[in-house]
This record gives sequence, C-alpha cells and structure tokens, in this order.
Amino acid sequence: IARTPSAVVLTNKKVSKDIITHSIRTFCLRKRETMPDITDYKLNKIFTAPVGELTAEQEELLSEVKAVRTTPRDSRFPSQNQANHCWNRYNEWLLCMKTTNSEEGCKTMRHLAAKICPTIWTDKWDEERGEGTFAGIKTEE
Repeated sequence: IARTPSAVVLTNKKVSKDIITHSIRTFCLRKRETMPDITDYKLNKIFTAPVGELTAEQEELLSEVKAVRTTPRDSRFPSQNQANHCWNRYNEWLLCMKTTNSEEGCKTMRHLAAKICPTIWTDKWDEERGEGTFAGIKTEE
C-alpha cells in the first residue's frame, strides 16, 4: 500500500481487505485530529460576537443583514437542482403583481424569488419582461 496525502493507493493486488480497511481508518482518524473545529467557522458567530458602538444607520443595516433568510423548503421541489423552484418563485411573484397591482404587497414574494434565483437570471427575466419577450406570466396586457 502506498500512501499519498489524500488517498490510499493499492500497489499490490494481493493486499488483504483488513489491511486496507485498517489503513484507511488510521488515515481518516489522523486527518480528523488535525482538522480545526467546525464551530470556529459558523456564520452565526458574527452576530453573537460583541460589536462596538454603531451609528443608527449601521444598526439598521445590521438588523437587515440579520433578517436575511433564504426561501423556505418547498416539497414540490425535492431535488438538489432548484432551477424549477426558482422559476416558480419568480412567476408566483409576477402572479401576485398581476392580481394585486401592488409592488409593496408583493415585496416578500420578490424577496423569496431573489434569494433562490441567480441574479443573472432575474436580471435577464426583468429585461425580457420590459421587452415583452418573457415566456412566463405576463403582468401587463
């Protein structure tokens, strides 16, 4: 068995399964001991660490950042690929706009669409809506 920093490579086909298993287990245990604690990297630590004096504007910005959440899980889209979820959220926002005629009332839906969709997609769809070539829900007749 030849060891490399990232894997165990077999050099002799007659090596027993027990030796391979032991070598892999030993390698993994050694790796785990040298890895830093994951709690050192948690994002929520930035909100619990003491912050110095803040202006009113900085307080407002901090509260906005703390309130940012991604779109909740939708059981209609169980797979890892969330492209359909993105498309659906964007069109749900447009449907809200069409039925209520109120941007302020549909602000939350726009926020959910913006959180799950890549910005380049929403920008493209906004442009297409402006040009009248968008394939989704039409808000203006």
